[in-house]
Amino acid sequence: MKLRSIITLAALFVIALSAKGQVLSGTVTEAGKNTRLENVFIRDIGSKQVALTDKSGEFDIRTSLNHTLIFSLPGYVSDTLFVVDLKTKHIELKQAGISLQAVNIADSKAVFNPEAEYPEIYRKSKFALSPSRMFGKESRDARRLKRYFKNEVEQRQIDAIFTRALVSSVVPLKGKELENFMAMYRPTLAFAKNSSQQTLVVYINDNYKKFKELPPDKRSLPALNSN
Repeated sequence: MKLRSIITLAALFVIALSAKGQVLSGTVTEAGKNTRLENVFIRDIGSKQVALTDKSGEFDIRTSLNHTLIFSLPGYVSDTLFVVDLKTKHIELKQAGISLQAVNIADSKAVFNPEAEYPEIYRKSKFALSPSRMFGKESRDARRLKRYFKNEVEQRQIDAIFTRALVSSVVPLKGKELENFMAMYRPTLAFAKNSSQQTLVVYINDNYKKFKELPPDKRSLPALNSN
């Protein structure tokens, strides 16, 4: 009877571990270079587990076999990985030039509420009474993701105010030139939220004058760092 109980508990443990997934590790670099990419957002579209690469471009994420991971970073083409094994992975992202849009964490048409969508991250980010948990990797990673989500929410709020439709109705720019202008003179959230439509129009016009005075080769953001 005792042996049967042990076997049952062991089976339940294996089932629980399988449901929760195992940890997959790896690095993300720029395609064709050794540049390691920080803050690449990684999402398991099946389980909604998420992670960010660190300063060394390294990541680990809890996932399972036959799950699909999406790797995203503004300025780079997103890539996907179908998990067929848990061996260490090396992901390469290709540059895509300037991107006005932040990472598509959620449907851009819906209001992004990260605390509701990823409650586990916010639970883990809270300071625990135990120092080992407070300063443990899981808690540190959760706090990084929480800061990342905060920035994502703020950027979406700017996008909702400083729109392509608004800017293109004020200045005669189109296509890549319009994207470059909007990226170079993107307002802060505080300014965007506290400005009237008229103030925003003046802001756009003033910066358009500065934009026209720049040499053609300076009318874009510097290329992404490729150390």
